[in-house]
Amino acid sequence: MSVRWGMLALLAEGPRYGAELKAGFEQRTGGTWPVNVGQVYTTLDRLERDGLVAAETPDAEGRIRYSLTPPGHDAVAQWWRTPVDRQATPRDELVIKLAIAITSPAVESAAVAQAQRSATMHRLQQLTRLKQSIDPAADLAWLMVIEHQLFAAEAEIRWLDQVEASVARFGTTTPTTPVDATQDETVEARR
Repeated sequence: MSVRWGMLALLAEGPRYGAELKAGFEQRTGGTWPVNVGQVYTTLDRLERDGLVAAETPDAEGRIRYSLTPPGHDAVAQWWRTPVDRQATPRDELVIKLAIAITSPAVESAAVAQAQRSATMHRLQQLTRLKQSIDPAADLAWLMVIEHQLFAAEAEIRWLDQVEASVARFGTTTPTTPVDATQDETVEARR
């Protein structure tokens, strides 16, 4: 979820100050996605520019409350109905790191994968302990965030198993043909 959509979703519940949006965003995401105040206000400025948010007159302390405009309410409603496009996922540093390690003769890709496995296993243990401390009746949203991280860590470990098995079976490779930047369709097809 982008900060933009998080801010819009919170504003759909009612007008808020920037500091309230920052606190609400971090609290709702269990602190797993901290945002700084500058990012909040930059996002609010863009949302106001786009006609989705309106800034109220500053109060006596100079604070400005923001509220959704009718197009803002429509945008949030549409966002709730629209599935997340998993084909447009951001680049994953681990995938890039291992892809390059596997194709670099001077790098022991199995050691890179093992180092990641150890770190991911440690994180999995931390998340498991954290999950056990959560009262679902009191904080179901936080439990959901932790469970997502648990499943992602488990999936990463399974993927690392697959990487190691593929390297063991096929060995490392070196790129045989340079990628031509004009061949965007070929590059896109490989993603």
